Amino acid sequence: MNRYFILLFGVTFILISSFSCEKTKNPVIAEIPPQHPRILLLEGEEAAVRKTLSSENKWGSVSSFIIYECNKIVKEPPVERVLTGRRLLSKSREALRRIFYLSYAWRMTSDVRYLERAEQEMLAVSAFSDWNPSHFLDVAEMTMAAAIGYDWLYDKLSEESRNIIKTAIVEKGLKPSLLPANNGWTTRTNNWNQVCNAGMTFGALAVYEDEKELALQIIDRAVTSIKLPMGDYDPDGAYPEGFGYWGYGTSFHVMFISAMEKAFGDKYDLGITEGFLKTARYLENMTGPTGVPFNYSDCGTSANMDPAMFWFGNILDDPSILWSDKYQLLNKSLPDDRLLPALLIWCEGLTINEISAPPERIWVGQGKNPVALMRTSWADKNAIYVGLKAGSPSANHAHMDVGSFVMDANGERWAMDFGSQDYNSLEQAGVDLWNMAQYSERWDVFRYNNLAHNTLTVNGQYQRVSGKASITGYYDQTDMLTAVTDLSTLYDGQLKKTVRGIAIVDKQYVMVRDEVETLTSETTIRWNMVTSALVTITGNNSAELFKNNKKLILKVVEPGTISLKIWNTVSPNSYDAANPGTTMVGFEVVVPANSTANLTVLLLPDGAIENSVVSAKNISDWPKSIVK
Repeated sequence: MNRYFILLFGVTFILISSFSCEKTKNPVIAEIPPQHPRILLLEGEEAAVRKTLSSENKWGSVSSFIIYECNKIVKEPPVERVLTGRRLLSKSREALRRIFYLSYAWRMTSDVRYLERAEQEMLAVSAFSDWNPSHFLDVAEMTMAAAIGYDWLYDKLSEESRNIIKTAIVEKGLKPSLLPANNGWTTRTNNWNQVCNAGMTFGALAVYEDEKELALQIIDRAVTSIKLPMGDYDPDGAYPEGFGYWGYGTSFHVMFISAMEKAFGDKYDLGITEGFLKTARYLENMTGPTGVPFNYSDCGTSANMDPAMFWFGNILDDPSILWSDKYQLLNKSLPDDRLLPALLIWCEGLTINEISAPPERIWVGQGKNPVALMRTSWADKNAIYVGLKAGSPSANHAHMDVGSFVMDANGERWAMDFGSQDYNSLEQAGVDLWNMAQYSERWDVFRYNNLAHNTLTVNGQYQRVSGKASITGYYDQTDMLTAVTDLSTLYDGQLKKTVRGIAIVDKQYVMVRDEVETLTSETTIRWNMVTSALVTITGNNSAELFKNNKKLILKVVEPGTISLKIWNTVSPNSYDAANPGTTMVGFEVVVPANSTANLTVLLLPDGAIENSVVSAKNISDWPKSIVK
């Protein structure tokens, strides 16, 4: 393991309790960093990458994939400045993918085709009128792209090309970031801070010797500012913005840390917290045995290997963190991830066989958007997996999905989340998408409100944006895995009390139990579950779900008298995305005023046998919970 990482890991836990980004002023480093290349991979370090490639066939396959993609890139026209709505982001990301891949291919093969094409791509984006500073993520990724190519290919670029690219980095990347209209992200705690500070730092490192004063200003600002998102990982590593945005914000944060370490060693305090070091466990546990993530909030439905996880595996010296990535490597096509070359830098010395299954069957993370993630096995692809989300709709990118869950069993996802809708499609329709107020149009988007999630709806109303739920208890014993959350504040003014508990019973099936207490009026409560299975109602309180010749039984134990229903997933709003191949199943129950009710639903994979004693237990009688 890198000696810097060993030192960093050791001192982080000593200093974590006293950390504050305002505690001391960051030092201004006066010395020039190493000569080009100085970003991520220094001169001569190609030999270490080649050794890694030769030591493990799978890493060789990753490298071959990158070069294969480069062979396609050289036949395509350069990236053009075409906006999608208000964003240039897709073009910035493609430029980063192309330039990073091509620069890597040149350093590994010395094939001049890759050098020439990388230069062509950099000159093309340098000629853009601007990099769209009104949406500064676009600038950040474009700056990182140009910086990597400029730095890695510096000695081989013509003086004219170097001047053009350097000028673009400075005038279209770094200087616009100093304007107040463009840099609100410096005080945010979300992915914007991480991505923009990383992109600007790469640009500053690339042009350091020619623009030292500007570069130091950018770097010093970044070292202070980027500590702010570290707090969002506390206390356990659960990332508030969900699975997909973890892959964005955290990956760029890791790129920042890795680049700074190469350039300056340990001269800067990068503010790495205990919560940040724990976050790899969050991401690993977020993927079920089906290989599908728990895609709550504005996140997509696919999971791919994430290069940043290999940095965590290295710094923590714990290959088990990479179990889900190993699954993706061995069972899925390689992702065309724009940061993929970094994986081959960070996986140094690791072999696939070293990656063993993690020890825990349940992982709980508190924080802004707490989650509980549990499974019966890591190695069995037919294992049962449940993800339970607590948190708040007020979190960045959040939906009204508090109390929602997903479930895998027998190699299929039975309870699902729709995830995100393309932002541009909603913005172009005039939806006030980024207004998080209680009565904002955001919550009328079909996929965003509680009516389309696996949670409760009371009297047809939305969850309260100001509400927040934590994981109040969890337990792991041989015959029962449990997680409990108090949802009462999400239904403030609708219910007096709402508690949801989810359990995996006898390693055979899932129980979802809600205990509610009404206010002073009769109340209608809807229990809902979204699925891509074919649903057949088989009785008032039972349904059969079929998917890929497999079956799951949904059985309502309490209330005793209900009628299961199927709701379609077609929205009346013209701006909502279609949801083909999906349906919603559940029931509505009317609960008298000033009374209590239990809603107990079993999800029984084919062949599972119900434990009727457990089904009748109140949540308070479940195994004694651990509370974090």
